Amino acid sequence: MNKVEDVRRLNEATGVGLAAAKQALEDADGDFDQAYQAMLKKGLAKADRRADRPVGAGIIQSYVHDGRIGVLVEIGCETDFVAKNELFLDFAKNLALQLAACPAANADEFLAQEYLKDSQLTIDDYRQRVMAQLGENLVIGQLARVELGQPATKSKEQ
Repeated sequence: MNKVEDVRRLNEATGVGLAAAKQALEDADGDFDQAYQAMLKKGLAKADRRADRPVGAGIIQSYVHDGRIGVLVEIGCETDFVAKNELFLDFAKNLALQLAACPAANADEFLAQEYLKDSQLTIDDYRQRVMAQLGENLVIGQLARVELGQPATKSKEQ
């Protein structure tokens, strides 16, 4: 793969600017995997600094599986702009699918679950990566799951 394609790939994978992606590749002597890991570490460090920022926007994502399982997931973000962002909306859909497949008693238990689409990550790791890409704090709030014939489970934000 050539340098330009690697820069574009790194940009898309991490959400960093093109100049930062180019610099990371140069620092890693052209090694894409090393540059990717370095950018993730930088991004996650930035995400940690955002964790205390208040969330005043967000969405409630719903999902119904085969008419038998229904879930609601509250996801908070800092701005309406991010709440309408495609990456944020995909994140919300993925969390609803996760909750439908893997029940959780509360948000802390949910965040600790292995992410079904990438077994190398927990839900919290996935959240941190999306935070790094969006540049905003993201908070998983209330969770609700209803299964036909079973009592509903609902948890408050932890």
